Amino acid sequence: MSARRAAAAAAAGAGAGAAAGAGADRARVALALGALLLGACAPLPRYSDLAMSQRPSPNFNERRPSFVVLHHTGNSNASRALGTLTDPATQVSAHFLVERDGAIRYLVDELKRAWHAGPAWWGGPLDMNSASIGIELDNDGAEPYPKAQIEALLALLADLRQRYRVPAPNFLAHGDIAPGRKVDPGVNFPWKLLAAHGFGPWCDPPFDPAPAGLDAGTLLGALGYDVSDYEAAVGAFKRRFAGTESRQMDEEDRSRLYCLLLRKWAARGD
Repeated sequence: MSARRAAAAAAAGAGAGAAAGAGADRARVALALGALLLGACAPLPRYSDLAMSQRPSPNFNERRPSFVVLHHTGNSNASRALGTLTDPATQVSAHFLVERDGAIRYLVDELKRAWHAGPAWWGGPLDMNSASIGIELDNDGAEPYPKAQIEALLALLADLRQRYRVPAPNFLAHGDIAPGRKVDPGVNFPWKLLAAHGFGPWCDPPFDPAPAGLDAGTLLGALGYDVSDYEAAVGAFKRRFAGTESRQMDEEDRSRLYCLLLRKWAARGD
């Protein structure tokens, strides 16, 4: 075969290959578009008995959680906690359980509503079960939290933050949203360490004094606490941010509270 014929044959082969590749690409795009259109045109589930017509829209995505609530199990071992969290009779669950050795158990679909928070208030009455991811920590409520468990928790929180863009102030204690009813994850939980990784606000002394005229109840309410039971709100605040079990608020506490409120507003861009 002459050089000219060989070149022509090679060019023809290359052209055919390119055409086949382009055809395959078009087929893949067509399949993807077809799947999208079929999804958009799929009948919607019916929840109402009212007469109505359907016009399914393709413009939607999954709902995403905007809070993370941390709990302790109050149990002496993870097996007992797993039994409680997976027993239909208890009607209690969480999305994740982090065991003492750092093992993570995935219990409820992140996009589904786990039953972990109960009646809640944070800046107002809130269906926290619908708005949050619930994480149980295998801890009896009195013991220190092991390093392996906290390292696993930090990795899990970083993963959730990256995927759901949870704001730093929205990493909460169960005791924060239910003061007087709940105390977990308890006074031994290392909130300062979590704050250093961007999970929640923190302030260390010395504090700038809070403005005169701003009473502690107003500041607690602005931070998010339910102050209908003032002493319970003080107890929840001091448990988390001062590491003490007390229902007494002094001037240093008020200045700490004002500092935290400024941090919360800064994180929101207020």
